[in-house]
Amino acid sequence: MSPAPPALFCLGLCVIQVIQAQHGRLPKPSLQALPSSLTPLKKPVTLKCQGPPGVDLYRLEKLGSGEYEDQDFLFIPIMKQNHAGRYRCSYQNGSRWSPPSEQLELIATGAFTKPSLSAHPSSAVPPGGDVTLQCQSRYGFDQFALYKEGDAGPYQKPERWYGADFPFVTVTAAHSGTYRCYSFSSTSPYLWSAPSDPVVLMVTGTSETPSQILSEVSLSLTKVTRRHFRPLNSFTHKVSTTETSKNVTVSREVSSPPFGFAHQHYTKGNLVRICLGAVILIFLAGLLAEDWHSRKKPLPHRIRAVQRPLPPLPPTR
Repeated sequence: MSPAPPALFCLGLCVIQVIQAQHGRLPKPSLQALPSSLTPLKKPVTLKCQGPPGVDLYRLEKLGSGEYEDQDFLFIPIMKQNHAGRYRCSYQNGSRWSPPSEQLELIATGAFTKPSLSAHPSSAVPPGGDVTLQCQSRYGFDQFALYKEGDAGPYQKPERWYGADFPFVTVTAAHSGTYRCYSFSSTSPYLWSAPSDPVVLMVTGTSETPSQILSEVSLSLTKVTRRHFRPLNSFTHKVSTTETSKNVTVSREVSSPPFGFAHQHYTKGNLVRICLGAVILIFLAGLLAEDWHSRKKPLPHRIRAVQRPLPPLPPTR
């Protein structure tokens, strides 16, 4: 029996690969909330499910409720408390269903009074310094979330009563931005308070070493020297002759200050800049000593406050 031609063998292999691909798992879709998954009460929001081209049927469902829509989007014109929760979607091609998308948490904000957010010791922090953003509420919430404008998700959700600390150690320029926090209860994880007033965190200055500062002072001294000190032959000479006596009269006009004055100005400028560099070095040494001393101090013991009752939910229209 003669072997099969190469072209027929390649055709059979391609058919096998197509059959295997048809019986393989479909890629899961993605689900997103527009404009955001944090939606204030009474505001609109749209849930959008996205799958590959040629999908036969989409299904978007709310978990735990048994409710679903056979379409790729869900438009909510007025956000209410009962809309908050977890959602997912999937699609169907032929007789096969795709894996479900990642779960989306749709959160209703504005259900409670906003907490307060503050920065300690200050909202202006030098590079490499430490800062703590403190979120506090007058109600007995045990969950807090901190958001930065431009980031997708919260930093953390610590479990403490009435307030939470969000420490940032060794800050960099990437920590600069506008922050807000929310408070809520673990018993109603999808009903959050209104956002706090914003706190703008600024990382001031640049992280320069003392050697870099000295080099910049030296460079400025060189520029000052070149600008204020001129050579001695920078005089202009005027020569006038008279026809009767054939005598030559030489007059000198000075276009720059005398050498003694320039040298004195240059010396004073040097002293001022050297003193400025010394003050900067002493200031940096003081910052390093203060940081080292503060790290050795033990953290104060936190006393857990007595739990207060949660505020009532707003009425559902």
